[in-house]
Amino acid sequence: MNKPDFIPNSLYPAKTKRTLSLSFIVVLGFYLVTSITTESFIINFFLKISNVTDLVERFFPPDWSYISIIYPKLFETIHMAVIATTVAVIISIPFSLLAASNITTNKWIYNFMRMLLNIIRTIPDIILAVVFVALFGIGAFSGIIALIIFAIGILVKLMSEIIEAIDMNPSEAIKASGGNSLQTIWFAVVPQVLPQFISFSLYVFEINIRASVVLGLVGAGGIGQLINQRINFMDYQAVLTTVLVIFAVVVVIDWISGKLREGLV
Repeated sequence: MNKPDFIPNSLYPAKTKRTLSLSFIVVLGFYLVTSITTESFIINFFLKISNVTDLVERFFPPDWSYISIIYPKLFETIHMAVIATTVAVIISIPFSLLAASNITTNKWIYNFMRMLLNIIRTIPDIILAVVFVALFGIGAFSGIIALIIFAIGILVKLMSEIIEAIDMNPSEAIKASGGNSLQTIWFAVVPQVLPQFISFSLYVFEINIRASVVLGLVGAGGIGQLINQRINFMDYQAVLTTVLVIFAVVVVIDWISGKLREGLV
């Protein structure tokens, strides 16, 4: 039986192995440099593991009597997400059209909207909350404004890309028959993007539920304020109870939203 002329020594060519080896050395070098600079090493976690276990033990058992205090702030969190999502959805409709290149033919408006969206998405929601707490004071209103701006950045980005991918033949047909811009959008654009728009709106509502919890830590209303207060008082059992309630609510909302999205798309 004839033997093959060439038997490879490895599954990867020599060039690929050199590239992988060089990449590994570079990553390892960055890790060592940053660890030395920040004085942070993975081994520190294992050296301090006793502190972690001690803190975790303080969270148990949950203080179920605290649930009656949680409910008002939990409902406030949900209300914040509902209001913020509703306002963001309404504002996102014209913004999505202006940010779509196949709908907005004016390059100045299109480029301005793109730049504005990039700026909005660059700013984290918690930074927005800190700014609005400084402007409007501690409370749910500051959190709602922060969530509205945060949600607009997500919704307009997603929807403008969906609009740019639609079939333009119906739009051209309506324009050729004498239809104006509003008629073109209503009869040619909306039917193609409506299911995705509703799906994205539900997705943003889920995000706002989670984000509103975090925003409360900086005084922007919601159940996060309660968590921050309990942590300051070192009432860790009440914190665990609050976290478990939030987890249960988020799971239920995610499940309902997922089923609704499955029926739409």
